[in-house]
Amino acid sequence: MKSYIVGVGMTKFEKPETRDWQYWDMVREAGTQALQDAAVTYDQVEQVPVGYCFQPSTAGQRAAYELGLTGVPVYNVNNNCATGSTALMLARQFVEGGLNDCVLALGFEKMTRGALGGGSEGGDFKTSPVARHYGIMAARHGFEMTPPTAQIFGNAAREHMEKYGTTEAQLAAVGAKNHRHSTNNPYAQFQDAYTVDEILAARTVHHPLTKLQCSPTSDGAAATVVVSERFVERHGLEPKAVEITAQAMTTDTGESFASGSCVDAVGQPMSREAARQAYEASGLGIEDVDVVELHDCFSVNELLTYEALGMCAPGESGKLVESGATTYGGRWVVNPSGGLISKGHPLGATGIAQAAELTWQLRGEAGARQVEGARVGLAHNIGLGGAAVVTVLRRP
Repeated sequence: MKSYIVGVGMTKFEKPETRDWQYWDMVREAGTQALQDAAVTYDQVEQVPVGYCFQPSTAGQRAAYELGLTGVPVYNVNNNCATGSTALMLARQFVEGGLNDCVLALGFEKMTRGALGGGSEGGDFKTSPVARHYGIMAARHGFEMTPPTAQIFGNAAREHMEKYGTTEAQLAAVGAKNHRHSTNNPYAQFQDAYTVDEILAARTVHHPLTKLQCSPTSDGAAATVVVSERFVERHGLEPKAVEITAQAMTTDTGESFASGSCVDAVGQPMSREAARQAYEASGLGIEDVDVVELHDCFSVNELLTYEALGMCAPGESGKLVESGATTYGGRWVVNPSGGLISKGHPLGATGIAQAAELTWQLRGEAGARQVEGARVGLAHNIGLGGAAVVTVLRRP
């Protein structure tokens, strides 16, 4: 059975504590937008997976209750930075499995200012869910007093530079591209453009990554309405419908840790396998894709993901971004929203916000950031610990 996104919504992503609101206020705003976009009422919704990382148990119910009190099942989902796409995947499975005709996937986060921790309270990495990942890093690079997520991705960047000759300017080119794209996105946390030189001159978080190459902490929410083909036909939703053509999730295998490389530990093998599965299931390849929203939590991860998705050969990703192939006028437009670096990264909302952006792009509703003629989109969302989700969307 096929599944379709027929409604999307999101709040503006903002710096924590910018607005005096609670997480349920965010969900009410994003969820209401998605339901109105689909011309669906909450009492038509049969299940509600809700993604978040930093709120208490059953926060999903507290948030969803803002949309209605119908007794609908609510599932609280946490998969680190891949949480939003995991909630979307559950919605798709409910529909494609024939259990439901209309499911609402929600994602949100209300965060605190400052760098993310490493996945454990108080910084005790021996008991952290990502202890194995940080152990790989520490064995090769040591452990410094810099933000741990920036540290492991920064060390992945160093390894890529040492192995392939990738330059700091190529890493900065990712940030420059995504900040430039965000100037046309009213939902983005940041809407300022920067040159490569300005990005290189920004404060170093963990060499070679500067602040303008790192995703910020953010508040925000996003929502998608996922329905069956018969629901589309019954309610005349063909003008709104974007098909979820394929979706795949992978978790770590031995390859993530065997090499002792941070490139592998931060998830490039997971991303590569998820992409392979999604291409096989959809019958499409990266050559068929027009627009990509990928998980650029740090600039280096965009480069690693180019390679994992098959956009270039291993080691060629720095040259790819430098060539202009991943922006307007190039082969693909990657992160027209501004990506995590500039749009923002409220963990539970990120994967669903990617789907919202691609839905707007494939409908031709993205305004000044519209990718001309976009028919096929790909979303990539990854979380340490780990999970990678690749989703292929197509306009019927």
